Amino acid sequence: MDTYHEESLRRDIVRTSHALHARGWVANHDGNLSARLDEPGEPLRLLCTPTAVSKGDVRPEWLLVVDEERRVLQGRRRVFSEIALHLAAYRARPDIGVVLHAHPPHVCGFAVAGRPIPHPFMAEAVVSLGPTIPHVPFRRPGDPALLDALADALQRADVVVLEQHGLITVGGGFEQALLRMELVEHLARIALVAEQLGGVRRLSADDVAALSRKGRPPSDPPRPGAERPEPRKDLPATHVSPATRADVRAAVEEALRRFR
Repeated sequence: MDTYHEESLRRDIVRTSHALHARGWVANHDGNLSARLDEPGEPLRLLCTPTAVSKGDVRPEWLLVVDEERRVLQGRRRVFSEIALHLAAYRARPDIGVVLHAHPPHVCGFAVAGRPIPHPFMAEAVVSLGPTIPHVPFRRPGDPALLDALADALQRADVVVLEQHGLITVGGGFEQALLRMELVEHLARIALVAEQLGGVRRLSADDVAALSRKGRPPSDPPRPGAERPEPRKDLPATHVSPATRADVRAAVEEALRRFR
């Protein structure tokens, strides 16, 4: 990759890091971002944020270049512990160019309740995201089962909720991945309001199929020379928690009381 392109990616990572912080989707040292530097056919090499920094403070010179063995090739800071999640995503999807991980509050509300976001319930979201938002059951950080579950989920979608953890979005570039994260957080907020009004009414299977075929071209193209694999048909259904609608309604009412 030429120097100009790498410098452009550095600016994009910084801009996106600051956007995540400004929107309240990360706190403390939460969240991490990465982009591929390697060309198709070359060993995997990432440009990424370091550990132990606020995403509101990230600077271009703080970023690291890391190989697929998690070794720091360039930069003076330490790599974040969740780099394995990013590597698993890139290995599963050679078409993607960036990975974002953050903790948008409404998405995390569903994640910590063990409740999948009840997508699909809005037409535009099906066109933009497809018919599913996978919800991966909790695994401890570093557990190989978590990496396998993420890789499987990314065969079905570009956004994945990690139970009791947060949200991962992928894309050809940072704008696309950030917009996907924005949309999932927006859907989570709408779903919480709908719960207070009696519950979400999902779209019919026929409507979902028709809307999925209308999927818009991505705002960022895949990496040159990399094609997205065909979706697998043998993957397990989205995890569903035994939590009830009443559980969610009670949690929402309690949250609203605290903010009054």
